[in-house]
Amino acid sequence: MSTTSTEIDWNAELRDQLVFHWDQQLRDRLDGLTDEEYLWEPVPGMWSVRPRGQSVTPPGAGAGDFVIDFAFPQPEPPPVTTIAWRIAHLVVGVFGMRVHAHFGGPEIDYFSYRYPGTAGEALAQLDEQYDRWLDGVTALGADGLARPCGPAEGPYAEAPLATLVLHIHREVIHHGAEIALLRDLYRAGPALSA
Repeated sequence: MSTTSTEIDWNAELRDQLVFHWDQQLRDRLDGLTDEEYLWEPVPGMWSVRPRGQSVTPPGAGAGDFVIDFAFPQPEPPPVTTIAWRIAHLVVGVFGMRVHAHFGGPEIDYFSYRYPGTAGEALAQLDEQYDRWLDGVTALGADGLARPCGPAEGPYAEAPLATLVLHIHREVIHHGAEIALLRDLYRAGPALSA
């Protein structure tokens, strides 16, 4: 029996794509993240989340006691980033800004955000933003997926919101894999220099 596109619940398919990755591949890999590992810098010149006044991109971005190393445009080649930086990017730039723009979530950007200095705080923020994103995507329905992204997405303003949902999910998969690799390298420890 063939299935036509009108019989497919694309909203559920897109939601399930991220839920499967989060539940089966990513979130468990973040359990047990220590503060030392969160801020680990295996190579010189890395971008991270740092105490105010210690940014490698003075003054850094952020409103609290910690800032994220940040520059726009990004240098070429882009710097290697820590687990802390990658989680902050997921919280603010991937989930948070889009939750605000498309689902009425709280306003958030790299410069006004209060970055956490610990792994536990960062993971709690990541979980919160993931839940907000997932709730928003779940509520879209077919009409919501088809509507244009709007001005918040710049050159993608006329693209359907489904295009943004796919992009955000790719970003989570991509950065989640980078975080998992950094955790593997951290665990390997001294074997790296052998």
